[in-house]
Amino acid sequence: MDRTDWPFFDAPHRAFSTALDAWAAAHVRDVHGDHDVDAACRQLVRQLGDAGWLKHAVAGREYGGAGETIDTRTICLARETLARHNGLADFAFAMQGLGSGAISLAGTPAQKARWLPRVASGDAIAAFALSEPDAGSDVAAMQCVARIEGDVAILDGEKTWISNGGIADVYVVFVRTGEAPGSRGLSAFVVEAGTPGFEIAERIDVIAPHPLARLRFSGCRVPLGHRIGEAGEGFKVAMRTLDVFRTSVAAAALGFGRRAMDEGLERARTRPMFGGVLGDFQLTQAKLAEMATTLDAAALLVYRAAWQRDQGQNVTREAAMAKMFATEGAQQVIDAAVQMWGGRGVRSGETVERLYREIRALRIYEGATEVQQLIIGRDVLKNG
Repeated sequence: MDRTDWPFFDAPHRAFSTALDAWAAAHVRDVHGDHDVDAACRQLVRQLGDAGWLKHAVAGREYGGAGETIDTRTICLARETLARHNGLADFAFAMQGLGSGAISLAGTPAQKARWLPRVASGDAIAAFALSEPDAGSDVAAMQCVARIEGDVAILDGEKTWISNGGIADVYVVFVRTGEAPGSRGLSAFVVEAGTPGFEIAERIDVIAPHPLARLRFSGCRVPLGHRIGEAGEGFKVAMRTLDVFRTSVAAAALGFGRRAMDEGLERARTRPMFGGVLGDFQLTQAKLAEMATTLDAAALLVYRAAWQRDQGQNVTREAAMAKMFATEGAQQVIDAAVQMWGGRGVRSGETVERLYREIRALRIYEGATEVQQLIIGRDVLKNG
């Protein structure tokens, strides 16, 4: 049974999944490390926008969105599908949603009208700037500040590990404004590329290349009208955004895992081994059984969380379960596929080698596995 036949989905979800898979097969190259990752990412954003896929990543039909709200199941299906074809395509889609998510969820009509149509069409690239050198999982430790002078906010400090850093046109930046201690004294501002006092301090290279940077703000003056939500509500805005897209990280991991399963099956069926093929051995069959079961269990957790959120339920616990299990499980599935490929599995340029590099970061970003364990554990203690 295809996953879209599960009761979590409606007919539009099935049509969307089929159409996107066909489009990706025809238009997205299965690349293994573009030399110019910035150009590749820009091209993918343009392709996704031109084909109409990015409209599902923003909310509000009048602002270029596919619907009045972001449909979590559609986002997850998109990320799973794109990740199977190309990790950078998944990244390009996801960051348009995450980068503009705060505007979709908490922006004013004027803010939405200014930025969301450009994001939905692929004319503008978005970024989500939350992490800092000493404030990753612990958002309350944020040091980047903004002081208000009349109708202007003046930003000072740094952000790091910012996806789309260096190529984005629009950055949603979370800063300390001091209305209250800890996480209650944060606010969110839209900062456009090229604003005086805002610079890309460093480009960061990682094992699965994508645009990534450290940002620096030095007396960066931003109109107070660029603040998303009320003063001091930045933490709530950030968490609302992450609640939408955290489940989709699990879906991307699922896509990587499914591609690894395909590669493992192909190798098991065709790799000569002691007069037969690798798949003839019970050890291989047992490993394939574990891989298939892990992926199905992950998919059920992912789409349960997505369905519940689309019903208006709080899914902090369910999203954490999905992200933890899917990312850790996909890592195991991909590792098993590499093992089946033997020496070729660690050769640069092989699909399983690329997947091995791509999956690793998903166990860290948007809340490391250990953070998800804390979220789940605390909820279990509180609610049983």
